[in-house]
Amino acid sequence: MSAVDRRRVPPLVVDVLLVVVAAAAGVAREVAFPSAGSRHLPAPVWVYAAVQVVAAVTLLLRRRRPYPMALVIAGVSLLVPASAVFLAPYAVIVYGHDRRRSWAVIATLGVCWLLGARLWTVDDPFSGPGLLAISALLGLYVSARRRLVAELLDRAERAEQERLLLAEQARIDERLRIAGEMHDVVTHRINLMVLHAGALGTSTTDPAVRSAAEELRTTGCQALAELRDLLGVLRHGDQSTTRAAAQEPSAEGDLNDLVTDSRAVGLTVRLDEEGDRSALAPAMRRTLFRVVQESLTNVHKHAPGSQVTVTVRYQPDLVRATVTNDRPDRAPDPDLAAAGEGAGLAGLRSRVDVLGGTLTAAATPEGGFAVRATLPGYVPTSVPR
Repeated sequence: MSAVDRRRVPPLVVDVLLVVVAAAAGVAREVAFPSAGSRHLPAPVWVYAAVQVVAAVTLLLRRRRPYPMALVIAGVSLLVPASAVFLAPYAVIVYGHDRRRSWAVIATLGVCWLLGARLWTVDDPFSGPGLLAISALLGLYVSARRRLVAELLDRAERAEQERLLLAEQARIDERLRIAGEMHDVVTHRINLMVLHAGALGTSTTDPAVRSAAEELRTTGCQALAELRDLLGVLRHGDQSTTRAAAQEPSAEGDLNDLVTDSRAVGLTVRLDEEGDRSALAPAMRRTLFRVVQESLTNVHKHAPGSQVTVTVRYQPDLVRATVTNDRPDRAPDPDLAAAGEGAGLAGLRSRVDVLGGTLTAAATPEGGFAVRATLPGYVPTSVPR
């Protein structure tokens, strides 16, 4: 609730205050000027005072039933100069929905007031219609102001919607620009790498070199496929339609494949799994795969020649994964180590946090590095308040 809504007086309170004011004014009139009663229908003062109160109570209907309210007060005005009559035109104009009908009801109020003036002992019967006209004009002002405010609010809402649409279009344009740059730069370089690897595998006679070239070419092709998926996300903004998001690692051999690939390039890796991994949710399985993959990639970049241990413990309600390496036996390649600048772990931490897990990465006292991740066994469907 906004501050304006908190400061706003409830409508019922306003209506009750108007009833009290109109009733008090009418009763005071009858008490102060007893001769204000009807010449032809004499009655005690308390009767006319009660009629004033009844006319004032009718104002409670001014928001929901403005026309019946005004006609009841008009009928009362034929016998008693009800003070509530001066509030009726305002309510008819502001809360009535038919402008012609509203003016007809206001005219009826004026006619009844003039006809009733012939029975009252009132010296100036024409000031009443003047007050009725002022009440109607005030109602016209408030009604026009409300329509203006509503129109301005509608324009503000449309402007906000247009701003959001323009911002979304700007994001789409930026995604397209980034996708174009990635396609022009990164894809070109990877294509060259794949072509050189294929040419090397064709021209060499050394089986070891040919095998390494084939692995390099295969890795480059996989990188191109993943890059195409990423470009699809950037172009269309729909991750659910891309192969990268829809692809689910198989229950068997995923981590083993990662370990095998790392061993093929000279890294000593030991995989230690314990527990039943088949009960793990697909989203958690994919995240676990990315945690181990990113950790091994960082070892390749920053700790070449180190011993790596991948430990995974599958439990009924969670899974714990730890990737540790000892002190490297040689300095890393500066160009390779500088690539990424920690963006991989930052993105991985965000992905784990979204799933309700935790991820820590820190150096060990022995001079190595450890990445520890804890993931729930299921995908959280809500966030506790």
